[in-house]
Amino acid sequence: MITRRDWLGAAGLAGLATAAGGALAQGGNARQESVEPDAIDAEPPPHRLRFAVIGLDHYHIMSMTEAVISGGGEVVAVFSTNTEGLKDRQLADFHAKFGAVNVARSEDEILQDPSIALVAAAPIPDQRAPLGIRVMQAGKDYLADKPAITTLAQLDAVRAAIAETGRKFAIMYSERLGVRSAVQAGRLIQAGAIGRVVQVVNLAPHRVNAPSRPAWFWDKARYGGILTDIGSHQIDQYLYYTSSTRARVVAAQTANLNWPQQPAFEDFGDLLVAGDGGTGYIRVDWFTPDGLGVWGDGRLFVLGTEGYIESRKYIDPAGREGGNHLLLVDQEAIRYFDCSRGSLPFGRQFVDDLVNRTETAQSQAQALLAAELVLTAQRDATAPVLD
Repeated sequence: MITRRDWLGAAGLAGLATAAGGALAQGGNARQESVEPDAIDAEPPPHRLRFAVIGLDHYHIMSMTEAVISGGGEVVAVFSTNTEGLKDRQLADFHAKFGAVNVARSEDEILQDPSIALVAAAPIPDQRAPLGIRVMQAGKDYLADKPAITTLAQLDAVRAAIAETGRKFAIMYSERLGVRSAVQAGRLIQAGAIGRVVQVVNLAPHRVNAPSRPAWFWDKARYGGILTDIGSHQIDQYLYYTSSTRARVVAAQTANLNWPQQPAFEDFGDLLVAGDGGTGYIRVDWFTPDGLGVWGDGRLFVLGTEGYIESRKYIDPAGREGGNHLLLVDQEAIRYFDCSRGSLPFGRQFVDDLVNRTETAQSQAQALLAAELVLTAQRDATAPVLD
């Protein structure tokens, strides 16, 4: 039996967490820095692009729509795919945020409009890949909420459609692309601030909020399983921060430990991964206690040969206000970065990529490799508790 201590030791997490905790305790001695917005943020985006939204089942679609608008997108149509009686509320919330956007009568109305270049989508997860294939076959690019793909068969179909159509199938891994401290971590790593990356550790607890959840939330066949779903964020970060282009799942575990009344649900998962740029450990769960104050204490650790980074994305239990806290420890000092004003460049970069057919905002191969890894981990996962 592999114990939790064995897992943590294998991942190097115990020592890294202790070291980072020491840095937090000495926060008063750390050099304090504030990350300022990029100068380009004050300039109008150079491109204009008409896009539509299909599927409002996960409210990540709000930040996805904001990101595309920030990059020069104009949302011209919306269509809700909801079948659980929530369509009117979803559309009302969308209109409250984005104004009187035209409500399409059908998906085809959007797909057949030649002026629409992009569809952004967040329907129920198992619908996202088939929708993306239809979008690409209609000659448009596609931006899906994660998990954009819920089975390996869907992944094969998506790759075939990309090859056939030449369109983009982008995935909004928002815990990196939409979190300022995660963006700053990437910039520091790319600048060589911690040397060569050795390992990425990502802890991603979430709160269930059971009364507010729709029926599909509890059904693994609809959301893909815990590693496929919220684990996709963390695998994306692992690949990006290690610059891995090849990787394999070493071991994975999933379980339903606390919801016997929802037998198709998973509330715990973790995995070990190894790639050509470093190793990784990921833990995801639905055990955030109500006393925390936010939906989860997401923590990112990046270990390098010359230092390490810790990002407290959403809260600092030690007392600093807000989120987007980042600590860097190198050979010279402890540095604390307040990233709350930092830039989120994805939207501008993504629209530019659509216009110029480049891959600055996201590598297509890396986005799909992240999906492949979590789908493989989900398929091969074992139980963490022996009967």
